[in-house]
Amino acid sequence: MRIAIAQDGNRVSEHFGHCQAYAIFDVEESIIYRRDDLPSPGHEPGRLPVFLAEHGVDLIIAGGMGPRAVDLFHENGINVLLGISGNVDYVAQDYIAGRLSPGKSSCHHEDGGECDGAH
Repeated sequence: MRIAIAQDGNRVSEHFGHCQAYAIFDVEESIIYRRDDLPSPGHEPGRLPVFLAEHGVDLIIAGGMGPRAVDLFHENGINVLLGISGNVDYVAQDYIAGRLSPGKSSCHHEDGGECDGAH
């Protein structure tokens, strides 16, 4: 399994489309055997789900993203876990140990717009 965690520094990014990079964790039999940082290619509508799929990602973890972005990740075979915060290394370990529960997406728009749209 390959997990991507949207990160700003060593913390989970609140908005996956605005993050500096993705911490990529390769996991086998509940053990992380590799971690790499993948710089974000920046904003381009619809690009990030394809970009991460091209890098073999199975799951993205972030603080938040809009519903259209979630749909695009699903269309690219990537599961999404939102409402997460904390240190990326601890979050990865907690996910693998089954201790990570999704929360409420940190993206909110009172005007009905979507956070990050289809990034």
